[in-house]
Amino acid sequence: MNDTFSPAQSQGSGYEAWLGYLPLQPEALRNEWHTWFGAIVAAEQNDPIQAAAAEAQLGLGKLLGRSIPVIPDAENAGGSCLVIGTFEEGHEITAELFDESDIHSAGAAGFVIRVRQDHKQIAIGGATSAAVLHGVFHLLRLMASGRSLSELSGAVQPANGLRMINHWDNFDGSIERGYAGTSFLYDKNRFSGDTDRLRDYARLMSSIGINAICINNVNAHYEETRFITSAYLPEISNIADIFRMYGIRLFLSINYAATLQLGNLETADPLDPKVSAWWAKQATEVYAAIPDFGGFVVKADSENRPGPFTYGRDHADGANMLAEALEPFGGIVVWRCFVYNCKQDWRDRTTDRARAAYDHFKPLDGRFRDNVVLQIKNGPLDFQVREPVSPLFGALEQTNHLLEFQITQEYTGQQRHLCYLVPQWKEVLEFNTYAKGEPSPVKHIADGSVWQNRLGGIAAVTNVGNDANWTGHLLAQANLYGYGRLTWNPELSAEQIAAEWIRLTFGPDPAVEAVILRMLLDSWRIYESYTAPLGIGWMVNPNHHYGPNVDGYEYSQWGTYHYADSQGLGVDRTVHTGTGYAAQYMGENAERYGSLEHCPDELVLFFHHVPYTHVLHSGKTVIQHIYDTHFAGANEAAELLESWRSLKDRLDIGLYSQVEERLIGQAAHAKEWRDQINTYFYRKSGIGDVHGRTIY
Repeated sequence: MNDTFSPAQSQGSGYEAWLGYLPLQPEALRNEWHTWFGAIVAAEQNDPIQAAAAEAQLGLGKLLGRSIPVIPDAENAGGSCLVIGTFEEGHEITAELFDESDIHSAGAAGFVIRVRQDHKQIAIGGATSAAVLHGVFHLLRLMASGRSLSELSGAVQPANGLRMINHWDNFDGSIERGYAGTSFLYDKNRFSGDTDRLRDYARLMSSIGINAICINNVNAHYEETRFITSAYLPEISNIADIFRMYGIRLFLSINYAATLQLGNLETADPLDPKVSAWWAKQATEVYAAIPDFGGFVVKADSENRPGPFTYGRDHADGANMLAEALEPFGGIVVWRCFVYNCKQDWRDRTTDRARAAYDHFKPLDGRFRDNVVLQIKNGPLDFQVREPVSPLFGALEQTNHLLEFQITQEYTGQQRHLCYLVPQWKEVLEFNTYAKGEPSPVKHIADGSVWQNRLGGIAAVTNVGNDANWTGHLLAQANLYGYGRLTWNPELSAEQIAAEWIRLTFGPDPAVEAVILRMLLDSWRIYESYTAPLGIGWMVNPNHHYGPNVDGYEYSQWGTYHYADSQGLGVDRTVHTGTGYAAQYMGENAERYGSLEHCPDELVLFFHHVPYTHVLHSGKTVIQHIYDTHFAGANEAAELLESWRSLKDRLDIGLYSQVEERLIGQAAHAKEWRDQINTYFYRKSGIGDVHGRTIY
């Protein structure tokens, strides 16, 4: 356990994030907990249990302001104690502290916390060591967020079996869509070797319930292709050892055409016996180095990546070949559904990028092996600030699903703007797909319960780098924290998660919590209001995707169009006059999106091409909505800065200053967005602002 911190890791840097374990306040609460922890009892010697004991010792010591010993036997505790362990047959923790109903309630991945008033003991048990570790983090989280002893007892299970983080780190140290510095995993085509930081990262991820991490970019380059060979497996095994200690399985992104680069073969045809034999051999080599290796993450036939289409095969052929190689070892294939024509002609109004995932994968439903899980982006395009939920959710009845979010803010301010994404994710999770013709929200499609899939869960592209505070913008830590909490328990509200994170990070000051909570909860709406309107998306500078450029992708090959002219704008995705995309939805959703009368305002330009004078449900015309929201959004961005400045005397100066700097930049940039968007549409439409505000 790394329980000491360098100057760069001090409180003022944000390095400790939500695991700072600030001393409990008020004194009455500290006194309530103080008498319960004379010792920490951990009899089992495996790494996750010992990591749990070390975390409990660190966390309780900081929260209570005193040292607490770790001992192997409860009989030597000499009074009150915390007892942790697994439900192993014959183990004392099972027999003495938990009954059969507790074990049943915990399930395969959950934990139980019991308070024994008569013995002055708190006990945490689970079926696995990782579950016990999650239980310890849960206890510390409750304490640090100001909860009392009476709220402690009970069983807690994760809703999703796979709770995954995808790194887009490259071996040269760069991070694709990374906005928090360079990689802490790699540097100049070498492994960084920073085991302290890696261990602290694993602690952070385990504390929010993450159990799978893919450590390299889905766009696997030349050197990363060799990660599955003896050239790099020994060092990757060292990373897996640290992850294992915290209940996390390591995954690797692979190059689908690795047989061409590494195997001295002339083909990557998934139906060629030589290709499947080569992958079986490589899988054996990987598992020899990492026995609990999670599996492969694959981006194929997408954005110029190689795949089975080259050989006239489909994605089931490609995924199943890899799955067969991993199956003997218990590994899985995570196959990304982000597959579309990235070289389309902008003049062609019939080709619709939004249709692509459904068109490719719906016909393959039922053909994938049991250890294949399809990773589906939350929307049909690419993590825009507003887009509908992908219609693949609910459409695939016989295929394992994995819902994909993007924590890194590629299109939502790149961690220079404040944009708390949990409210957006909540909308996705609660979206009713009408699968089976009945209420079937995405959260139950993802967890596998609607179709009784064997594998299910949520994955997300992470937002971390080697910046001292991990995420560049300190408040962007709320997205990382919120993602983990939401994957464990989708029933939590965005407000609950935000309030929890604020208390853990900044302490129990009610004034601080009130201000930051409102900033977080308003931020997604504010960002949307001064950027792309009414679900149209994009309007960003090509390649790096930061800042306004209304026509940046309008005449490109990427299929990202708004079709603005002098009369109106929007993409016609209706059945009768458009691309037919709206018909990919089920039941009421198809009817609602396909009808201009019933389509919700926030998505009207995603589904319909309308005149600037079209009146929204709000009562405003489209053009006036654009003007009003962009003026309001820029004003509210400035108000975020003033709200933060009201906390200057209540926060650590290091934490305060780094956020103030980001908010100053956001306020200025929001004005740039406002002026460019408003001017563009004023010049296109020739219609002025009814309020007579300045438009250039």
